Amino acid sequence: MKWPTKKNNHQPSLLLEQQRSEKLAELGAKLCALRQEQGLSLEQVVVLTRIPRRLLEAIEAGNLNDLPEPIYIQGLLRQFAEVLGLNGVEFSGTFPVNSARINPQGIGNFSPLNQLRPIHLYFLYILLIVCSVNGLSYLLNNAVLQASNNQNQPYPRKKSVVKSELVQPKESLKVQPVSDRLSELQQEKTVQIGVTLKASSWIRVVADGKTEFEGILPEGTHRIWKAQEQLTVKTDNAGGVLMSVNQEKAKEMGEPGKEEEIRIAAKPKS
Repeated sequence: MKWPTKKNNHQPSLLLEQQRSEKLAELGAKLCALRQEQGLSLEQVVVLTRIPRRLLEAIEAGNLNDLPEPIYIQGLLRQFAEVLGLNGVEFSGTFPVNSARINPQGIGNFSPLNQLRPIHLYFLYILLIVCSVNGLSYLLNNAVLQASNNQNQPYPRKKSVVKSELVQPKESLKVQPVSDRLSELQQEKTVQIGVTLKASSWIRVVADGKTEFEGILPEGTHRIWKAQEQLTVKTDNAGGVLMSVNQEKAKEMGEPGKEEEIRIAAKPKS
């Protein structure tokens, strides 16, 4: 007599746990390397993120057992990444939270939908896009041909008159390349500042009336901001902040420990 075999219901959770552990180790190593590259200590990251040191150490070490639920781990990764200048949503989005990311073979009822993999979905998306583009192109071509026929039939002479006027160039008119004109416009209305912290200081940066940053930056931090019309930089420790304008030589904003506010407006090119 054969006894029915017992299904292994723990296999999906074990695979998911292994995937989380491997992904956490990969993301934690990246964050650790980037933090050290920027010269930030764990204490400084604790101040900026308000995440306990033990959790930051667990993330960098890839230790899943010392961290809370996966959904909270994803939030911690997002905060950590944003402090280092990364896109926190994109970075943390690669960490698996639920079992929908895993599709182990041989589990559950067989269905063609269960066998679809991401690459199959990509091919479906590409096919839909190609069909949509072809259909839109066909409609546009028909519309252009119909409009062209309508214009040629009632007004055959008007078209020739307009063409002859456009062909005749004016001797006094000088054509300026579009790329050169765009370069001029960018130079006329652009201002850029670079800020390097000699000491940990509070800073607020306002670009064209919008607050781009306000908070404490640790020693050794280097940031760049741009604006079309005006940049305003304010700090509570002027001697601890080196500021350069339009990539010129950096200078101290003022005396150490004193509050200072500097406004820089874009100057039109003469």
